[in-house]
Amino acid sequence: MDEKLKILLCEDDENLGMLLREFLQAKGFNADLCPDGEKGYKTFLKGKYDLCVLDVMMPKKDGFTLAQEIRNVNGDVPIIFLTAKALKEDVLEGFKLGADDYITKPFSMEELVFRIGAILRRVKGKRDKDITLYKIGKYTFDTQKQVLIADDKTQKLTTKESELLALLCSHVNEILERNYALKSIWIDDNYFNARSMDVYITKLRKLLKDDPSIEIINIHGKGYKLIAPEAEGETETNV
Repeated sequence: MDEKLKILLCEDDENLGMLLREFLQAKGFNADLCPDGEKGYKTFLKGKYDLCVLDVMMPKKDGFTLAQEIRNVNGDVPIIFLTAKALKEDVLEGFKLGADDYITKPFSMEELVFRIGAILRRVKGKRDKDITLYKIGKYTFDTQKQVLIADDKTQKLTTKESELLALLCSHVNEILERNYALKSIWIDDNYFNARSMDVYITKLRKLLKDDPSIEIINIHGKGYKLIAPEAEGETETNV
C-alpha cells in the first residue's frame, strides 16, 4: 500500500478546517488539523510533512509568522496560504516568505486539491531530474545515456521510450496518471498522442520481458503502473 502524503492544515475556522481535513483525507492525503499558528508550529516539528496549508489570519500566531518559522526549519516544504484577504500587499508578503501558492476565500475544495497536486508533482519532478540511474529488477536504466542494461547487454532506447520509462520509474508501484504522462511527454493529451503512448507502453513491456517480476499494467480509466521489486534511483552516472 502506497504511503499517504502528509499535509499540515492550519485553519482557525473549526467548521471549515474539519471539512477541509475530511475532504483531503477522502482524496487520499493524511491531513493533520491545527486551530492556530502556535499549535501548528509544534505539530510541524513533531512530524514530517510533504506540504503545509496555512490560513493567514489565525490566533496566537498568524500564518506569515508560522511560515517564516517553518522556513527556518525546512526551506523546501511547499506552503499554500489561505486567506479571506485579497490585498496585493498580503499576496506579495506571502510570496516573499516563499509561498508556493495563495488561495483567497471562498474557494472550492476541488481547486485546493488540484493546486496541492500540481505543487507536489512539480516538487517531485524537480527531485526526479537529479536521478540518472534506476535499478529495475535485473535491469539498470541510465536516463542520460538512454540505455537499458541487463546481463552485460545494452539496449539503446528512443527519446520517447526513455522519457516514458523514467516517468514510470519515478512512480514505481504507484499509478502514473495517463493525462499527466501525456502532457509531460507529448504536451497534448489528444486521441492520437494517447494511441502513440499505448504503442510505447507495448514496446517497454517487450524490453522488460526477460524479468518476470516486472510488469507494466493498465489501470482502467486512470493510467499505468510499473510493478517492480526494486526501482531505486541514483545520481551516479557510471554503471
